[in-house]
Amino acid sequence: MNKIKTSDPKPIWKLKCTLGEGTLWVKEHNSIYFVDIKKKRICSLNTKNNKKKILKVNKEIGFIAHIKKHVFILGLQGELRIQNLKSKKILKSIFIEPEIRLNRINDGKTDSDGNLWFGTMDNLERKIEKGSLYKLDKNLKLSKIDKNYRITNGPAFIDKFNFYHTDSAKKIIYKIKINKDNKIINKKIFKKFSLNEGVPDGMTLDKNKNLWVAHFHGACVSVFNNKAKLIHRIRFPAKNITNCAFGGKNTNELYVSTATKGMNKADLQKFRYSGFFFSVKTNVKGILQKKFILNNEEKRSLL
Repeated sequence: MNKIKTSDPKPIWKLKCTLGEGTLWVKEHNSIYFVDIKKKRICSLNTKNNKKKILKVNKEIGFIAHIKKHVFILGLQGELRIQNLKSKKILKSIFIEPEIRLNRINDGKTDSDGNLWFGTMDNLERKIEKGSLYKLDKNLKLSKIDKNYRITNGPAFIDKFNFYHTDSAKKIIYKIKINKDNKIINKKIFKKFSLNEGVPDGMTLDKNKNLWVAHFHGACVSVFNNKAKLIHRIRFPAKNITNCAFGGKNTNELYVSTATKGMNKADLQKFRYSGFFFSVKTNVKGILQKKFILNNEEKRSLL
């Protein structure tokens, strides 16, 4: 296997995200999407014509996933929302954990079959384990897969039954195996970050199934092989690296979101690029996120 090579991170959008997250490449739009959770924004950058757009929403937003054309599913505080981002028309709302008022949806991704997986967390980030991991299938059936998380992040799918999922507050990336009934049959610690490594945040996989992990408080993205061995690291001029996704014409560009959340004046002076959005050229291809697939009946009624 060839050694991983990466360029220096290049800031491609100099906006000060409080909490950038949810990086998503949408091939037919030639665009990279990401969110700013705390500013309640969806940002998109067309890499062909460099056109930038910002759409405000009315709730904190953890991620978006693409369905078709301008229709996306949004992971909002207490709600999954299917919405046309061009017309702004809301097509459907699914309310999540209405009984846990202070929880919000955090990170979310689709698996290789187009099911949506997402996690929840305590929005005040208290030391309580009220977060859970959910799966939404093509029939819009919601299943709770796992619980007792403080801050959910990821997941990243190896295949339809095996994936990585993180509890950032515990600094642990888990490797989880499920069966066809969505029951966990094996869950083990894949990697635990040490004190000086920061916190594992969003992540993605390349075609060789290496795991690329953003380090909050750690100013880097690390690449681990399937044995959890560190095989590459990219340093950033930003302190809080939050999420990453492959995209671009050849699927070999890594797009990376960052955050200014929790930084003091000295931090902001040292890491002046915090909150910016970056691209990194690589010599490997990534795995693109699938669209969220709806069954034909739901598609007809909604779209």
